[in-house]
Amino acid sequence: MQQIRLSGSGGQGVITAAIILAEAAVMEGKEAVQSQSYGPEARGGASKAEVILAESFIYHPKVTTPDIVLAMTQQ
Repeated sequence: MQQIRLSGSGGQGVITAAIILAEAAVMEGKEAVQSQSYGPEARGGASKAEVILAESFIYHPKVTTPDIVLAMTQQ
């Protein structure tokens, strides 16, 4: 299982990247879970997305210990 956390500010494509990553994994026959969180602002607010990829069923859809972290902003 691989846990990935992407973070940045609104408008940087963090959520879109997570969706594409999860869909690509499903197309390769893997299990994938994708979740997202963002502020009410259209641009500039905090944005976070998480993706879990696995070969078998995913029982807990929350990233606890990320294997990969992509931070687009220093906050």
